[in-house]
Amino acid sequence: MIRLGSLLLLFAFLTGFSSCQNDQSKVQKPNIIFILADDLGYGELGVYGQKKIETPHIDKLAKSGITFTQYYTGSPVCAPSRCILLTGQHSGHADIRGNDEANSRGDVWDYLAMFNDSTLEGQAPMSDSINTIAHLLQDIGYNTSLFGKWGLGYPSSNSVPNNMGFDHFVGYNCQRQAHTLSPLHLWYNDKRIYLSNDTIAPRTKLLKDEDPYDHNSYQRYDQPDYAPTIIFDSLLSHLDQIGKQPFALFWETPIPHVPLQAPKRWINHYVEKFGEEEPYLGEKGYFPCRYPNATYAAMISYFDENVGRLIQYLKDHDHYENTLIMISSDNGPTYAGGVDPTYFNSAGIFKEEYGWGKGFLHEGGVRVPLILSWPKVIKTPHFTDHIASSYDIYPTIADISGIDIRGNNVDGISFYPLIKNEKQEEHDYLYWEYPEYGGQRALRIAKYKFLQKEMHKGNNKIALFDISIDPTEQHDISANHPELIEKASEIFEKEHITSRNPKWRYKLID
Repeated sequence: MIRLGSLLLLFAFLTGFSSCQNDQSKVQKPNIIFILADDLGYGELGVYGQKKIETPHIDKLAKSGITFTQYYTGSPVCAPSRCILLTGQHSGHADIRGNDEANSRGDVWDYLAMFNDSTLEGQAPMSDSINTIAHLLQDIGYNTSLFGKWGLGYPSSNSVPNNMGFDHFVGYNCQRQAHTLSPLHLWYNDKRIYLSNDTIAPRTKLLKDEDPYDHNSYQRYDQPDYAPTIIFDSLLSHLDQIGKQPFALFWETPIPHVPLQAPKRWINHYVEKFGEEEPYLGEKGYFPCRYPNATYAAMISYFDENVGRLIQYLKDHDHYENTLIMISSDNGPTYAGGVDPTYFNSAGIFKEEYGWGKGFLHEGGVRVPLILSWPKVIKTPHFTDHIASSYDIYPTIADISGIDIRGNNVDGISFYPLIKNEKQEEHDYLYWEYPEYGGQRALRIAKYKFLQKEMHKGNNKIALFDISIDPTEQHDISANHPELIEKASEIFEKEHITSRNPKWRYKLID
């Protein structure tokens, strides 16, 4: 059993030993940091037009780098989005295409049962044959690490971070465990870190005699060890131990994914800013919250604050100039757990409520932020309308680090030329399929968005939108363009490979 008090000492010893064994001080390869927020909407950062939530550090970083206006995640939910990011394959080819909780193992939704039996944690694993971008970086001498949320294989499977290319891992193995930000444990590589929190299972509501307008009624949800803080502090401790070895660090923070839990100082800041509001009583899952809007904003500002701390660390340790930093999100904004995406205009110019944001292939569900900073290379900060996807990250990182990926069955296109201000290859189209939430698939071709929903109910109609003039996808123009629908049908058939997992197959096409 590992207690939090001994974590940093153990972490320093083990990572320090590793850095001594793998010192690549003579190789001036760029450091790579990929920061993945969880459920952060396209419109929830100041640089993308957010008016209520304060994100000064990320906004400042954007002013020194490249901000993408047409960047898409590979899937509208957590696990497949992360798989696509790490493998460079779109969702018609990717090994993980949905959030499969692998419930044949037992009662995987029982929080205490998962705590008592680690084999109930985690999601369906990736195949053993998967070769992630972390594997490739590891092979050429990078120190590779992941801090935050995994969600791509349960602890007793082969698909855990340390087997999938990461030298170091601190965080949640399981997405369901991340339904509390004050969990009973996290993972340090293949060992549990037991925290000082009490057993407050997700969906625990207020007692009948508790006043929902009294902040004291919510004290049980305020536990001492806040996972995002532990994860981030472990990240900085890890950087202290690397030395001169080039590093590739994936910080996959669990926020702002609900539950609504944030440091009190930030909540108080937004309560003062927003004023009184109605409490959230837990009717849409997770935990009750006295000030839901203030707490949601607090989560994002706390994340931004830590981005600022990380940037300052890099500057203080002479890493900043030669470190490529990328900030993005795994999918669009949520509608659950007390979050009100319309209050914040979370998807920006797109629609964000249920049916349009997270879980759906509309723009609000898959159009996400992407900000790049690399002072050594990016000399002229700017916005770009280059159409890109998260399956482009794999080939981009490979290109930057000098890895030949020819023959790796990658769907993405490197945008390293764009970073260097050189001629950039464009996608003929972007492709998505998502077998959950009714069964969906989509295409982006130039200004056109093709969308097919409710496939499990037998719908074979493809809708068409011109998102250059109809970004909220309100006017289906498919009847006017039968030739485009025919072309889309051909691409849909070409890009789909039947999933090995029966849960991710379509009655219409498999």
